[in-house]
This record gives sequence, C-alpha cells and structure tokens, in this order.
Amino acid sequence: MNVQSIKQRFGIIGNAHGLNRAIDIAAQVAPTDLSVLITGESGTGKEIIPQIIHSLSSRKHNHYIAVNCGAIPEGTIDSELFGHEKGSFTGAYESRKGYFEEANGGTIFLDEVGELPLSTQVRLLRVLEAGEYIRVGSSKVQKTDVRVIAATNMNIPKSINDNKFREDLYYRLNTVPITVPPLRTRREDIFLLFRKFAQDFSEKYRMPAIRLNESAQNILSNYPWPGNIRQLKNITEQISIIEQQREIDAEILSRYLPENVSKNLPALFSGINRDEFSSEREILYKILFDMRNEVNDLKNIVKQVINSSSKSEIRKDISMSENINNDFSQEYFTGQNIQENKPYFDNLNYNNNSKIEEPEEFSEESLSLENIETEMIKKALEKHKGKRKYAARELGISERTLYRKIKEHNLG
Repeated sequence: MNVQSIKQRFGIIGNAHGLNRAIDIAAQVAPTDLSVLITGESGTGKEIIPQIIHSLSSRKHNHYIAVNCGAIPEGTIDSELFGHEKGSFTGAYESRKGYFEEANGGTIFLDEVGELPLSTQVRLLRVLEAGEYIRVGSSKVQKTDVRVIAATNMNIPKSINDNKFREDLYYRLNTVPITVPPLRTRREDIFLLFRKFAQDFSEKYRMPAIRLNESAQNILSNYPWPGNIRQLKNITEQISIIEQQREIDAEILSRYLPENVSKNLPALFSGINRDEFSSEREILYKILFDMRNEVNDLKNIVKQVINSSSKSEIRKDISMSENINNDFSQEYFTGQNIQENKPYFDNLNYNNNSKIEEPEEFSEESLSLENIETEMIKKALEKHKGKRKYAARELGISERTLYRKIKEHNLG
C-alpha cells in the first residue's frame, strides 16, 4: 500500500516530506516484528503511526492495546502491564491479567515510554529480549508474543545521561526509529488541517464553517504552534463556537493565539550548569578588575611620557610601573608578563628640543592602584576571617606575595 492510500485510509491530512517519510517507514516495517520507537513533540499525532503498523502487519486480526505510561501511577504500573496475583498487595482481591498477557499475539503501544520507572524498564527489557514476564506477587515465568511499539516526546539520550532511562532498553526499543515532524515544519499543511477541522466542527455543532481571509491565513502559517496539531484543533474549535462572524480576519485570529511564544528560537541541547556559570563569572570579575588596574597604570605611564624629556626617564617610569603591578598582573595573566629590558618605547624617537603640546587634563580615578590593592586585601582577609591561605587563593596570588603585601601596607 502506497503512502497516499494509507493517508486516505487513516484520514491523515498533509503532504510534507517529513510526514510522508514517517508513513513510508511505518508501511515498510509493518510486515516485520521489529520494535519501533516513535519520537516527536507532544501533539504531533504520533499515535497514528502504531495504528498504521498494526493494521498492515500479520497481527492485525489480534489485539491492539494502547497504554499511556505517563497516566498510570508508579505504584500500579507493573500490575497494569504484567498483571498480579491475588493478595499480592492491598486491594488485590483476585488475580488479574496484564496488558502483555491480553495482547498476546498482537501489538502493544507504549505511549510516553520515557515516563516508565526504572524498575519497570527492567521488566520491559526482559519481555523484549526473551518474551518473558512475571506477574506481581508470582514466581512463575510466563511467555508472551507481543510486538512492542513505543513513543515519547522526551530527549531519551539526555534521560540516559541523567540516569532516568536505561541505555540497553533504549537500543532494544529503537530498532526502527520513526520521527513525526512538528507542525511548524509543515507550513504547507497548516491551512489544510485548519480547513478540515473547521468542516468537522461545522458538522458537529450544526453551524456554518468558519473561513480565514488572506491576512488571517498569513498569521496562521507563520505562527510556531508549540502545541502542534492538538493546539491547532483546539483553537479552531474555540473560534467555531465563540465567534458569530464566520469570516475570520487577522485581528480575530490573534485573540486566540498566545502572545508569549518565541518564534524560531533554537532549543538548548542540555541544561545550563549553574556552578560552572558562577565560577566563570567570578573569573570574569577578577579579569575586569585587573584590567582596570592596568588601564589606570597605563594612564599614569602615558601622562609621564608626555611630561618627560628624555628616553632614560621614560624607561625609569615604565620600570617603576612594572614593579608596582608586577605581583598581581603576573598571577592573573600567566605568560603575558611585561618583559623586562624591553620597554615599549625603545623605537620611539624623542627630541628634547621638540615642542610637546599639553594635552587635556586626564580625569583621575577616585582610587589609586595602591588603595585598590589595599582594599582588595582587606576584603579578602575579612571574608576569610584573617586566614591568609584562603585570602591569597581568593585574590589569585601566592601566600608569600600576600604576606609581603600585608607588611608593605601595614595590614598585619
């Protein structure tokens, strides 16, 4: 059966490449007994794919059971799937068959399989590998011949990294992967789906079908639809019931579309590590603070250069400046130390008799480098209650340098 025939049989609307590809894979894998994992966002219509697979398989005359794993409480999920014996837990007044026993010879669809508890995942893995299971409260191994099709809107590889999903189970389920595309990637299908839903609700509520003018169609096609087909269907139903006017313009349609939806924003592959961010921020603060010191130092050098009349004095001033900032700058910027015996102004030609124009007065910083250095040391010592080892670590300098600075600034 070709893709077009399948869409007509199951009432599937749309011609997007991703949709046709998903249907085509389902049709090809249907005659086999391979496990299938269907992925896609919530509301994309993943539940239609297992129905296609079951109806085109040799199991089509046997049971097809769909189970929403996320809707069953964790305490009863094992009983629902594998059954239980009488008296196995409070309220178990009689023995009960599970879904895997009921669906023997047929197909079971596990929707939201990513919500399964780890203990249940172990049981499911055994069914997939050996076709065996044990009822809750029993020690007898039972056999079942069931084809398992699973679906999820979760990022399973991320769940594996977070130890919330078993990697071996993932590979057993993911024998044949099928991805159902989100509605925002099916722009050409959005208006077709809207028109189909509008006609269905017109017949259901016995009223004329709503229509969209051109401006409303543009909004409909460009909206990101985070809720996918389910959201489109709900909005179409709301408009059909609430609006008296049957021709819908852009203003009316906009009332029903949430405004706080960001368009075309990339999704983060993984969560932000707040600890790493905090550490990077502290490093950035230190670098910026040290850069401020360097800028202040550079201002002093430039001012002295302008007022100097000989090259030797320039070298002397630079050397003094290097000594002042040597300890802190060398600690923070390894490998970027100011090179001694190679002043910056070696290649500059100065003429003692040349006329140097006085520049505009520089605005001095409120704190000198010495004051800033003293204040930093005080704060570090206060923060660590006088413990110099930790204060030195906070400042990014050695303990020996800190001891010398304390003595130098009479802070001891």
